[in-house]
Amino acid sequence: MNTSGMDRKQENPVKIAILEGNSLGADMDFSPFYELGEVAFYPKTSPEEMAERVRDVDIIIANKIPMCEETLAQAEKLKLICLTATGINNLDGDYLVSRGIRACNVAGYSTGAVAQHTFALLLYVWEKLRYYDDYVKSGDYSRSQTFSHYAERFFELEGKIWGIIGMGAIGQKVAQIAEAFGCRILCYSASGTKYDFPEQKWEQADFDTLLKESDIISVHAPLNRYTENLIDLDAFRKMKNTAVLVNVARGPIVNEEDLYTALVENEIEGAALDVLKEEPMAPDNPLLKIQDSKKLIITPHMAWAPVETRTRCRDEVVENIKAFLAGKDRNRVY
Repeated sequence: MNTSGMDRKQENPVKIAILEGNSLGADMDFSPFYELGEVAFYPKTSPEEMAERVRDVDIIIANKIPMCEETLAQAEKLKLICLTATGINNLDGDYLVSRGIRACNVAGYSTGAVAQHTFALLLYVWEKLRYYDDYVKSGDYSRSQTFSHYAERFFELEGKIWGIIGMGAIGQKVAQIAEAFGCRILCYSASGTKYDFPEQKWEQADFDTLLKESDIISVHAPLNRYTENLIDLDAFRKMKNTAVLVNVARGPIVNEEDLYTALVENEIEGAALDVLKEEPMAPDNPLLKIQDSKKLIITPHMAWAPVETRTRCRDEVVENIKAFLAGKDRNRVY
Protein backbone atom coordinates (compact mmCIF):
# COMPACT_ATOMS: atom_id res chain seq x y z
CA MET A 1 0.00 0.00 0.00
CA ASN A 2 1.30 3.42 -0.94
CA THR A 3 1.39 5.61 2.21
CA SER A 4 3.57 8.40 0.89
CA GLY A 5 0.69 10.86 0.96
CA MET A 6 -2.14 11.75 -1.40
CA ASP A 7 -2.78 14.62 -3.81
CA ARG A 8 -5.86 16.59 -2.79
CA LYS A 9 -6.07 17.98 -6.32
CA GLN A 10 -6.67 14.55 -7.79
CA GLU A 11 -10.02 13.90 -9.43
CA ASN A 12 -11.22 11.65 -6.61
CA PRO A 13 -11.23 13.55 -3.31
CA VAL A 14 -9.75 12.15 -0.15
CA LYS A 15 -12.47 10.39 1.84
CA ILE A 16 -12.43 11.12 5.56
CA ALA A 17 -14.64 9.52 8.23
CA ILE A 18 -15.08 11.31 11.55
CA LEU A 19 -16.28 8.40 13.67
CA GLU A 20 -16.65 9.96 17.13
CA GLY A 21 -17.50 13.60 16.57
CA ASN A 22 -19.19 13.89 19.95
CA SER A 23 -15.84 13.31 21.62
CA LEU A 24 -14.85 16.86 20.64
CA GLY A 25 -18.23 18.30 21.65
CA ALA A 26 -21.47 19.32 20.00
CA ASP A 27 -20.21 22.92 19.95
CA MET A 28 -17.15 22.09 17.85
CA ASP A 29 -16.74 23.57 14.37
CA PHE A 30 -15.71 20.72 12.08
CA SER A 31 -15.52 22.82 8.91
CA PRO A 32 -11.68 22.69 8.71
CA PHE A 33 -11.94 18.97 7.94
CA TYR A 34 -14.32 19.59 5.05
CA GLU A 35 -11.63 21.66 3.37
CA LEU A 36 -9.40 18.57 3.22
CA GLY A 37 -11.68 16.19 1.35
CA GLU A 38 -15.03 14.43 1.31
CA VAL A 39 -16.14 14.02 4.92
CA ALA A 40 -18.58 11.57 6.48
CA PHE A 41 -19.48 12.77 9.99
CA TYR A 42 -20.79 10.46 12.73
CA PRO A 43 -21.46 11.67 16.30
CA LYS A 44 -20.50 8.22 17.59
CA THR A 45 -19.72 4.78 16.19
CA SER A 46 -19.98 1.31 17.69
CA PRO A 47 -17.61 -1.52 16.74
CA GLU A 48 -20.56 -3.18 14.96
CA GLU A 49 -21.02 -0.11 12.74
CA MET A 50 -17.37 0.12 11.77
CA ALA A 51 -17.34 -2.21 8.76
CA GLU A 52 -19.83 -0.18 6.76
CA ARG A 53 -18.51 3.23 7.80
CA VAL A 54 -14.84 2.58 7.00
CA ARG A 55 -15.23 0.42 3.92
CA ASP A 56 -14.38 3.12 1.39
CA VAL A 57 -12.42 5.72 3.39
CA ASP A 58 -8.82 6.89 3.17
CA ILE A 59 -8.57 8.56 6.58
CA ILE A 60 -10.27 7.81 9.91
CA ILE A 61 -10.60 10.33 12.73
CA ALA A 62 -11.42 8.59 16.01
CA ASN A 63 -10.93 8.71 19.76
CA LYS A 64 -11.64 5.58 21.82
CA ILE A 65 -13.01 2.98 19.44
CA PRO A 66 -10.63 0.01 18.96
CA MET A 67 -8.51 0.12 15.82
CA CYS A 68 -7.71 -3.51 15.13
CA GLU A 69 -8.33 -6.32 12.64
CA GLU A 70 -11.86 -6.87 13.90
CA THR A 71 -12.91 -3.29 13.18
CA LEU A 72 -10.70 -2.49 10.18
CA ALA A 73 -10.71 -5.69 8.11
CA GLN A 74 -13.14 -4.14 5.61
CA ALA A 75 -11.23 -0.83 5.39
CA GLU A 76 -9.31 -1.83 2.28
CA LYS A 77 -8.45 1.77 1.25
CA LEU A 78 -7.49 3.02 4.69
CA LYS A 79 -4.14 4.82 4.83
CA LEU A 80 -4.24 6.96 7.98
CA ILE A 81 -5.82 6.94 11.44
CA CYS A 82 -5.88 10.22 13.35
CA LEU A 83 -6.68 10.15 17.06
CA THR A 84 -8.25 13.12 18.79
CA ALA A 85 -6.32 12.05 21.87
CA THR A 86 -2.84 11.46 23.24
CA GLY A 87 -3.27 7.90 24.51
CA ILE A 88 -2.87 5.12 21.95
CA ASN A 89 -4.17 2.16 23.96
CA ASN A 90 -6.94 1.60 21.40
CA LEU A 91 -4.48 1.05 18.53
CA ASP A 92 -3.31 -2.44 17.56
CA GLY A 93 0.11 -1.35 16.41
CA ASP A 94 1.20 -4.71 15.04
CA TYR A 95 -1.89 -4.96 12.89
CA LEU A 96 -1.60 -1.41 11.59
CA VAL A 97 2.06 -1.93 10.67
CA SER A 98 1.20 -5.19 8.89
CA ARG A 99 -1.37 -3.31 6.81
CA GLY A 100 0.84 -0.29 6.15
CA ILE A 101 -1.67 1.97 7.87
CA ARG A 102 -0.18 5.02 9.53
CA ALA A 103 -1.50 6.41 12.79
CA CYS A 104 -0.92 9.65 14.62
CA ASN A 105 -2.05 11.19 17.89
CA VAL A 106 -2.04 14.67 19.38
CA ALA A 107 0.32 15.46 22.24
CA GLY A 108 0.84 18.44 24.48
CA TYR A 109 -2.41 20.17 23.58
CA SER A 110 -4.00 19.77 27.05
CA THR A 111 -1.07 20.28 29.44
CA GLY A 112 -2.31 23.55 30.92
CA ALA A 113 -5.93 22.44 31.06
CA VAL A 114 -5.24 19.18 32.91
CA ALA A 115 -2.91 20.92 35.35
CA GLN A 116 -5.62 23.53 35.96
CA HIS A 117 -8.20 20.83 36.69
CA THR A 118 -5.80 19.04 38.99
CA PHE A 119 -5.84 22.04 41.31
CA ALA A 120 -9.59 22.60 40.91
CA LEU A 121 -10.19 19.04 42.11
CA LEU A 122 -7.62 19.18 44.89
CA LEU A 123 -8.84 22.46 46.35
CA TYR A 124 -12.48 21.34 46.24
CA VAL A 125 -11.66 18.46 48.56
CA TRP A 126 -8.79 20.10 50.46
CA GLU A 127 -10.84 23.12 51.57
CA LYS A 128 -14.19 21.25 51.90
CA LEU A 129 -15.73 23.69 49.44
CA ARG A 130 -18.96 21.74 48.91
CA TYR A 131 -19.66 21.89 52.64
CA TYR A 132 -19.06 25.64 52.83
CA ASP A 133 -21.07 26.36 49.69
CA ASP A 134 -23.99 24.37 51.11
CA TYR A 135 -23.63 26.17 54.45
CA VAL A 136 -24.14 29.54 52.79
CA LYS A 137 -26.87 28.50 50.35
CA SER A 138 -28.87 26.72 53.06
CA GLY A 139 -29.31 30.02 54.84
CA ASP A 140 -27.28 28.91 57.87
CA TYR A 141 -24.73 31.67 57.30
CA SER A 142 -27.48 34.30 57.22
CA ARG A 143 -28.61 33.07 60.64
CA SER A 144 -25.08 32.97 62.06
CA GLN A 145 -24.04 35.17 64.98
CA THR A 146 -20.40 35.34 63.77
CA PHE A 147 -18.76 36.63 60.61
CA SER A 148 -16.86 33.39 59.96
CA HIS A 149 -17.55 29.68 59.99
CA TYR A 150 -14.96 26.93 59.85
CA ALA A 151 -16.54 23.85 61.38
CA GLU A 152 -14.82 21.62 58.81
CA ARG A 153 -11.08 21.93 59.40
CA PHE A 154 -8.75 22.54 56.47
CA PHE A 155 -5.08 23.31 56.09
CA GLU A 156 -2.58 25.39 54.16
CA LEU A 157 -0.83 23.95 51.14
CA GLU A 158 2.35 25.84 51.98
CA GLY A 159 4.89 23.52 53.51
CA LYS A 160 3.09 20.34 52.43
CA ILE A 161 4.69 17.56 50.39
CA TRP A 162 3.17 17.01 46.95
CA GLY A 163 3.94 13.61 45.44
CA ILE A 164 3.68 13.28 41.66
CA ILE A 165 3.47 9.98 39.80
CA GLY A 166 4.53 10.61 36.21
CA MET A 167 6.66 13.65 35.39
CA GLY A 168 5.85 14.27 31.78
CA ALA A 169 4.66 17.67 30.59
CA ILE A 170 1.54 17.66 32.80
CA GLY A 171 3.35 16.36 35.87
CA GLN A 172 6.01 19.05 35.51
CA LYS A 173 3.38 21.76 35.07
CA VAL A 174 1.64 20.60 38.24
CA ALA A 175 4.98 20.59 40.07
CA GLN A 176 5.63 24.20 39.06
CA ILE A 177 2.21 25.34 40.27
CA ALA A 178 2.46 23.34 43.50
CA GLU A 179 5.81 24.99 44.19
CA ALA A 180 4.13 28.38 43.75
CA PHE A 181 1.80 27.32 46.58
CA GLY A 182 4.87 26.55 48.67
CA CYS A 183 4.82 22.77 48.39
CA ARG A 184 7.86 20.52 48.34
CA ILE A 185 7.83 18.15 45.38
CA LEU A 186 8.53 14.41 45.37
CA CYS A 187 8.21 12.48 42.12
CA TYR A 188 8.11 8.82 41.16
CA SER A 189 8.53 6.95 37.86
CA ALA A 190 6.73 3.61 37.83
CA SER A 191 8.90 2.40 34.93
CA GLY A 192 12.10 3.20 36.83
CA THR A 193 13.07 6.05 34.52
CA LYS A 194 15.65 8.36 36.06
CA TYR A 195 14.32 11.88 35.69
CA ASP A 196 16.72 14.64 34.71
CA PHE A 197 15.41 18.15 35.27
CA PRO A 198 18.16 20.55 34.15
CA GLU A 199 16.50 23.64 35.61
CA GLN A 200 14.63 22.10 38.53
CA LYS A 201 15.60 20.38 41.77
CA TRP A 202 12.63 18.07 42.11
CA GLU A 203 13.44 15.06 44.26
CA GLN A 204 12.84 11.60 42.82
CA ALA A 205 11.72 9.06 45.40
CA ASP A 206 10.89 5.38 45.48
CA PHE A 207 7.21 4.45 45.61
CA ASP A 208 7.02 3.66 49.32
CA THR A 209 8.73 6.92 50.25
CA LEU A 210 6.35 8.93 48.08
CA LEU A 211 3.34 7.17 49.61
CA LYS A 212 4.46 7.60 53.20
CA GLU A 213 5.67 11.21 53.02
CA SER A 214 3.22 12.93 50.66
CA ASP A 215 0.29 15.04 51.82
CA ILE A 216 -1.08 15.18 48.28
CA ILE A 217 -0.46 12.60 45.56
CA SER A 218 -1.44 13.35 41.97
CA VAL A 219 -1.24 10.87 39.10
CA HIS A 220 -0.12 11.98 35.63
CA ALA A 221 1.32 8.74 34.23
CA PRO A 222 0.29 6.71 31.17
CA LEU A 223 -1.52 3.41 31.61
CA ASN A 224 0.87 0.54 31.01
CA ARG A 225 2.16 -2.63 32.66
CA TYR A 226 3.99 -0.58 35.26
CA THR A 227 1.05 1.56 36.32
CA GLU A 228 -2.06 -0.60 36.00
CA ASN A 229 -3.51 -1.17 39.48
CA LEU A 230 -0.48 0.65 40.92
CA ILE A 231 -2.46 2.32 43.69
CA ASP A 232 -4.17 -0.49 45.57
CA LEU A 233 -5.17 -1.09 49.17
CA ASP A 234 -1.58 -1.78 50.19
CA ALA A 235 -0.58 1.60 48.76
CA PHE A 236 -3.46 3.39 50.49
CA ARG A 237 -2.46 1.88 53.83
CA LYS A 238 1.04 3.30 53.42
CA MET A 239 -0.30 6.81 52.83
CA LYS A 240 -0.97 9.35 55.55
CA ASN A 241 -4.54 9.23 56.80
CA THR A 242 -4.66 12.97 56.08
CA ALA A 243 -3.54 12.53 52.45
CA VAL A 244 -5.57 13.37 49.36
CA LEU A 245 -5.24 11.47 46.07
CA VAL A 246 -5.88 13.12 42.69
CA ASN A 247 -6.07 11.02 39.52
CA VAL A 248 -6.34 12.86 36.19
CA ALA A 249 -4.38 10.26 34.20
CA ARG A 250 -6.05 6.90 33.53
CA GLY A 251 -8.68 5.18 35.65
CA PRO A 252 -7.16 1.68 35.92
CA ILE A 253 -4.06 3.09 37.63
CA VAL A 254 -6.17 3.30 40.80
CA ASN A 255 -8.00 0.22 42.08
CA GLU A 256 -11.49 1.62 42.61
CA GLU A 257 -12.69 -1.08 44.98
CA ASP A 258 -9.62 -0.49 47.14
CA LEU A 259 -10.14 3.27 46.99
CA TYR A 260 -13.68 2.79 48.25
CA THR A 261 -12.35 0.73 51.16
CA ALA A 262 -9.63 3.28 51.90
CA LEU A 263 -12.15 6.12 52.02
CA VAL A 264 -14.79 4.41 54.17
CA GLU A 265 -12.13 3.09 56.55
CA ASN A 266 -10.42 6.51 56.70
CA GLU A 267 -7.11 5.21 55.42
CA ILE A 268 -6.86 8.53 53.53
CA GLU A 269 -8.61 11.88 53.91
CA GLY A 270 -10.04 12.17 50.43
CA ALA A 271 -9.79 11.59 46.71
CA ALA A 272 -10.50 13.50 43.51
CA LEU A 273 -10.88 11.72 40.19
CA ASP A 274 -11.43 12.76 36.59
CA VAL A 275 -10.91 9.27 35.17
CA LEU A 276 -12.38 5.85 35.93
CA LYS A 277 -11.73 2.25 34.94
CA GLU A 278 -14.96 2.20 32.95
CA GLU A 279 -16.22 5.33 31.19
CA PRO A 280 -19.05 6.25 31.31
CA MET A 281 -19.13 5.23 34.97
CA ALA A 282 -20.51 1.76 35.65
CA PRO A 283 -23.76 1.90 37.68
CA ASP A 284 -22.35 -0.64 40.13
CA ASN A 285 -19.10 1.25 40.76
CA PRO A 286 -18.67 1.21 44.55
CA LEU A 287 -17.53 4.84 44.53
CA LEU A 288 -21.10 5.89 43.76
CA LYS A 289 -21.94 4.92 47.33
CA ILE A 290 -19.78 7.75 48.66
CA GLN A 291 -21.99 10.83 48.55
CA ASP A 292 -19.84 12.88 50.92
CA SER A 293 -18.13 15.50 48.74
CA LYS A 294 -15.71 16.31 51.55
CA LYS A 295 -14.22 12.87 50.88
CA LEU A 296 -14.66 12.37 47.16
CA ILE A 297 -15.27 14.32 43.97
CA ILE A 298 -15.52 12.67 40.55
CA THR A 299 -15.73 14.61 37.31
CA PRO A 300 -16.64 12.95 33.97
CA HIS A 301 -13.25 12.89 32.19
CA MET A 302 -13.35 16.59 31.35
CA ALA A 303 -9.99 17.92 32.56
CA TRP A 304 -8.85 18.09 28.93
CA ALA A 305 -12.00 19.79 27.68
CA PRO A 306 -11.94 23.61 27.98
CA VAL A 307 -13.12 25.18 24.73
CA GLU A 308 -9.63 26.35 23.79
CA THR A 309 -8.15 22.92 24.48
CA ARG A 310 -10.65 21.03 22.35
CA THR A 311 -10.19 23.53 19.54
CA ARG A 312 -6.44 23.07 19.79
CA CYS A 313 -6.94 19.30 19.60
CA ARG A 314 -9.02 19.68 16.43
CA ASP A 315 -6.42 21.95 14.86
CA GLU A 316 -3.65 19.48 15.65
CA VAL A 317 -5.55 16.70 13.88
CA VAL A 318 -6.08 18.96 10.87
CA GLU A 319 -2.34 19.65 10.74
CA ASN A 320 -1.60 15.92 11.04
CA ILE A 321 -3.77 15.25 7.99
CA LYS A 322 -2.25 18.12 6.01
CA ALA A 323 1.22 16.79 6.76
CA PHE A 324 0.24 13.30 5.61
CA LEU A 325 -1.27 14.62 2.41
CA ALA A 326 2.00 16.44 1.76
CA GLY A 327 3.96 13.22 2.23
CA LYS A 328 5.30 14.12 5.66
CA ASP A 329 5.11 12.56 9.12
CA ARG A 330 3.66 14.52 12.02
CA ASN A 331 2.88 13.07 15.46
CA ARG A 332 3.20 9.60 13.96
CA VAL A 333 2.94 6.72 16.42
CA TYR A 334 2.77 3.86 13.85
